[in-house]
Amino acid sequence: MEAVVAVMALLFLLFVVLGAYATVKVVGAAKRGVDRTLTQARRTVEDTTLRARTLAQPGPTGELAQLRLKLRTSMRATQDALHAGVTHDESLKESLGLFERLSAHGHELDGELKRLETEPDRGTLVSRLPGLRERTEQITRSADALRWAARDRARCFADDDLDSLSTQIDMEAGALRHWTTEPTGTSSWPQAPAPEDATSGRQTWPETPGARAAEEPTRSAITPPAPRPVHPWQKKPRPESTT
Repeated sequence: MEAVVAVMALLFLLFVVLGAYATVKVVGAAKRGVDRTLTQARRTVEDTTLRARTLAQPGPTGELAQLRLKLRTSMRATQDALHAGVTHDESLKESLGLFERLSAHGHELDGELKRLETEPDRGTLVSRLPGLRERTEQITRSADALRWAARDRARCFADDDLDSLSTQIDMEAGALRHWTTEPTGTSSWPQAPAPEDATSGRQTWPETPGARAAEEPTRSAITPPAPRPVHPWQKKPRPESTT
């Protein structure tokens, strides 16, 4: 009885632990989903604000917003392309590592551009714009190079696979149409009997009774042999001589 109680207690404890673990996993997944949603919403709001500033605030302030928008768009597109490609091509892990290092410089530049948006000294802002513009161009050029290289690599693999698939399909199609490879003039239907020579005088249809007799010339009847002549020295034997 004590053993049964102990087993039941262990099973209950196991169910409690599994339930707690499942609850933690579900809560964690939900939290990550909420975080992703909030992050995406915040990025959308920021990008919309930057686009509005590039149009509504000409001059250094609008150019700062334009630089931030260009930097964020390029870095985000490269990040998505590399993360999507590394799941199918492990060789992109090195490219992803390089991008992480580049992202550190990008975040630093984005933070600096954001702080300068509230800079009251217009002269200082104007003097720093050329360097900020050059850094933005350098980072986005490197990010674009990584992104397009990853896309070109994926497209190259896709083209190679398509060429191989097309070759296999052509071979299979040729195998399915095997009858077209027979020599010209042959047929899959049974051949008709070859016609007889026109000079032979024969026909392929069955002959009717009497046809051969009509075609052959009439033969003369056989004349019966004439009676042998009786010579005078050949006398009939007398009846009395026969016994």
